[in-house]
Amino acid sequence: MLHGNELAAVRAAVDEARRIVVLTGAGISTDSGIPDYRGPQGVWTLDPKAEKISSLQHYLADPEVRVLAWQRRLHSPAWTAEPNVAHHSIIELDRRGSLVSVITQNIDGLHQRSGLDPSKVVEVHGTIHYSVCWSCGDRRPMHQTLERVRAGDPDPSCELCSGILKSDTISFGQSLVEHVINRAMTDAENCDLLIAVGSTLSVFPAANAVPRAKSSGARVVIVNGEPTGMDRYADFVLLGRIAEIMPEITSIHDSPKT
Repeated sequence: MLHGNELAAVRAAVDEARRIVVLTGAGISTDSGIPDYRGPQGVWTLDPKAEKISSLQHYLADPEVRVLAWQRRLHSPAWTAEPNVAHHSIIELDRRGSLVSVITQNIDGLHQRSGLDPSKVVEVHGTIHYSVCWSCGDRRPMHQTLERVRAGDPDPSCELCSGILKSDTISFGQSLVEHVINRAMTDAENCDLLIAVGSTLSVFPAANAVPRAKSSGARVVIVNGEPTGMDRYADFVLLGRIAEIMPEITSIHDSPKT
């Protein structure tokens, strides 16, 4: 629970804002059953091989890495995860008419599943819900590709050109989609309040949204389970369980049914 004065100050900042941008990282989805990457129970903390799967160089060069990656996609918790109250608290900002966009580093699609207009979700690291051919760019719903894996194809190739398929996410060593990251930075520079939620703010260029917003005159609120490298830019740093803090600062006290 936040201290009363601190809570009142953050709520006032939220209430006064007219152009809010929310930047979300893996921490917002942990209460939905999706582990983060670098935390004590993070995917990469518990299994160093998992980080190798996220390297574009290793993925393209090594069929064994791709086979392991497809098995992990097949059993991803993202397929059964439901948005939690922290996701729904962002919907409240949208209902007020003050939400410009959600810049998310997440690939799980939970913001859209919470009911947020997909046009307001800026997925800087892509989405797990589609597969894409590395050679020809053919893009298809991920469930279609996973059906091929379930049917016995451990490393499915493109049905159009036989190229290597991967999830339509940004791997280490892969360039971001220019127009997507440009929109993210433009939204950050034009907001009057940026709320960073559940991110270590250590992955760039997405983390640049914080100093970009601050330098343009916006207030910055950071909500996370532990300190971040961007805390010096924040007007308020709220540490604790995200699913408890976000409803408090957006005045939601009961989780909507999903």
